[in-house]
Amino acid sequence: MATPAGWASLCEKFRSAVNVSYVESKNDPETEPYRSKYAARELLEGVKQLLASEEAEGGQEGDGEAERLQAVRRAVVEYELGVNYTDTQECSAGEEHLVKCVKLLERHRLAPECVSLYIQAQNNLGILWSERGDIKTAQTYLESAEALYNQYMKENGSPPLDTNEHFMPQEEKLTDQERSKRFEKVCTHTLYYLAQVYQHLDMTEKAAQYCHTTLKRQLEYSGYSPVKWALNAATLSQYYLTKQCFMEARHCLAAASVIFAQAGLVPSAEDNETEQDQQDLQQRKAEIARCWIKYCLNLLQGARKLLEDNIGELDPDRQSELIAQRKKEEDEKEKGRKKAVLFGTSDLSDSILAMEEKVSCVFPLDFQEAREIFLVGQNYVSEAKEFFQVDGYVTDHIEIVQDHSALFKVLAFFEEDYERRCKMHKRRVDMLEPICVDLNPQYFLLLRRQLQFELADTYYEMMDLKVAIGNRLEELDSHTIKKINSLAQLAIKYYELFLDSLRNPDKVFPETLEEDVLRPAMVAKFHIARLYGKLITSDGLKQLENMQTSLEYYTFLVEYCEKHTDAVPAIETELELSREMVVLLPTRMERLRAKLSS
Repeated sequence: MATPAGWASLCEKFRSAVNVSYVESKNDPETEPYRSKYAARELLEGVKQLLASEEAEGGQEGDGEAERLQAVRRAVVEYELGVNYTDTQECSAGEEHLVKCVKLLERHRLAPECVSLYIQAQNNLGILWSERGDIKTAQTYLESAEALYNQYMKENGSPPLDTNEHFMPQEEKLTDQERSKRFEKVCTHTLYYLAQVYQHLDMTEKAAQYCHTTLKRQLEYSGYSPVKWALNAATLSQYYLTKQCFMEARHCLAAASVIFAQAGLVPSAEDNETEQDQQDLQQRKAEIARCWIKYCLNLLQGARKLLEDNIGELDPDRQSELIAQRKKEEDEKEKGRKKAVLFGTSDLSDSILAMEEKVSCVFPLDFQEAREIFLVGQNYVSEAKEFFQVDGYVTDHIEIVQDHSALFKVLAFFEEDYERRCKMHKRRVDMLEPICVDLNPQYFLLLRRQLQFELADTYYEMMDLKVAIGNRLEELDSHTIKKINSLAQLAIKYYELFLDSLRNPDKVFPETLEEDVLRPAMVAKFHIARLYGKLITSDGLKQLENMQTSLEYYTFLVEYCEKHTDAVPAIETELELSREMVVLLPTRMERLRAKLSS
């Protein structure tokens, strides 16, 4: 048995190794990134030898408790060596030491002295196997760690010893409160790693559940970085959006915004590093804003799907029906679901609730409700664009502008007045057109195509609205005719630009279209055909020319589908109408020719 002085020296050596490994290593030069890790390893090997000498001196005597004490001390050193080797990218050696740690503790794993260390060793083995790409083995270790935590809390529940306490003098031992906090942090890490494992295994629902639990526990035990926590909560909100769980998505985003505000730890800009910190914070804030934009957009688009009729207009009967049944249903649903998702203590919950109250989590059913959600989304667009500027973040900036355009598009659906609806689409054109013109197709071909198609669709929709406004007049005036023709020509221009972008370097249109552009290309052809039919002219020959061009586009669509029958499911509606027009238009053209020649 070691003398008190000898044991104190051994403990000091262990604590020195831990300090060198976790504190001094942060100051290692780039040329020697593992200098402190190697120094700590030598100290740990020394501690290991001293423990072995002590055991040899003690012989085989001793009760079960003494044996357990020896085992756990050796296991602590094996654990630290395992972490040390994995930190220096020597994974096989790291695994060897971690497995030794687990074997030493196996018989005693439910003892308060051992349980935390055993779980930490399994966590690290889980990470190690995950980094090797063997997710199933990682899953086995981490699920075993979670099961052990649950078993210990059920059968014992007392705060277990922390790993480093085995080499601490009695007077420095932790309080039960601190032990409990550290043990819960170990379990939170297990759940955090499991969430990532389930994500890798495409078990998205389980991954989201574990991510949510991890975030709740981090708040409960104050073990989190505000910025990372906020980003993880915002990311989780996007999963809930895919499941149409808007209450949960809003709660995650509100919590993200509240917690992010705690990161007001930006130091004064004294050096480059601080400026970089400021830059990083601004970027994270903008990323959370983008998640809010997606929330508002998805909520509005979900409402549109509920309310639209078979031609894409708002169905008043459906609207009345939904308004009547909404309140009772939502009250009941919210009571049941909210208990499971709430983050934070009462003070934090109040701040999150105040944030949530700024935007609805139920589908808007009229223009006023839709506008309130739109305005929240638009504010976040401004916030996101502050950081993601076109100079330096071209793709991000354009995606934000596209989302802004999409917000206007879905708000227009709720607007009954056609003139005001047209103005909303004009706002979309004003934000998209300058970007589209400036984009270099050599570097941003796909983005440019998206913008060209959206601009064409927007002008097409505006033309349709102007036709509908004109149909209410007793007689079309020259101004309305000019406006309809102008919008139709602009729509044709952008559809043609989109189609031209599909041509090869010799300007030849592909015989077979790729799957990702098949439907957009066919819709563009169909819409151009229809647009030529909408052009208004008193010149009979010009009218005949437009009808001929229209027929050519309809014919292209029909003939393409005859050659490529696999394309039919993608454009069934357009194909059916095109076939009808291919039959009807020649007859109409003959009538017009006869009229002109008489």
